[in-house]
Amino acid sequence: MPHAPRNSFLAPGVSRFSRSVAYSKKAQYKRKQTAVAAPAKEAATEKSVEVKGAKNGNKRVIPAQKASRFYPAEDVPQPKVSRKTSKKTALRSTIVPGSVVILLAGRYRGKRVVVLKQLDSGLLLVTGPFKVNGVPLRRVNQAYVIATSTKLDISSVKVDEKFNDAYFKKSAAKADKAFLEGEQKKAAFPESKAADQKAIDKALLEVVAKTPFLRQYLASTFGLTKGQFPHDMKF
Repeated sequence: MPHAPRNSFLAPGVSRFSRSVAYSKKAQYKRKQTAVAAPAKEAATEKSVEVKGAKNGNKRVIPAQKASRFYPAEDVPQPKVSRKTSKKTALRSTIVPGSVVILLAGRYRGKRVVVLKQLDSGLLLVTGPFKVNGVPLRRVNQAYVIATSTKLDISSVKVDEKFNDAYFKKSAAKADKAFLEGEQKKAAFPESKAADQKAIDKALLEVVAKTPFLRQYLASTFGLTKGQFPHDMKF
């Protein structure tokens, strides 16, 4: 006599035991059968059919699976193609090559530096000169500088094309290696970059020497005291 089912319905569509509990009660975990998958048959992509008419060649090759004449009811979202092009950051009207600006952030904040040019990335190429206030050739964002009314005529200063964003780029492999290896002896500064700094400093110092007290102005550090508000000042 067949026994009653282990799982029964409490209500239409509602079982007494869940699927996992019924699986456990039937000990299906002991009766797992691994079926060997049959080798996949290569389905023919094309087939030949007979065509009536003496002038039609009698046979014609057509796709084995006829393409559907219908399309899905819901549209498949496609990524929107952007037609925007990246443009070079516009230089502020108060900043031109030769302008003296005050750095507001970073290691050299408060220093007065000379703008040499704007790079392709939109960053400013500036220097102290290094011999005056210790600021080397570096890139700064124009959002973090205060433009002053002091300007130098740097037409005689030759700024090579090699001073671009790639000139300041650091190797990612070296940075990862240094992080993994921990504290190590600091590498020597490249002689080629030191020579570039000396050449720029020499040309800039000749221009600075033409204006009285300009060297002392560049060497001084900008700062505010109590009661001074930068938005009320004229730089």
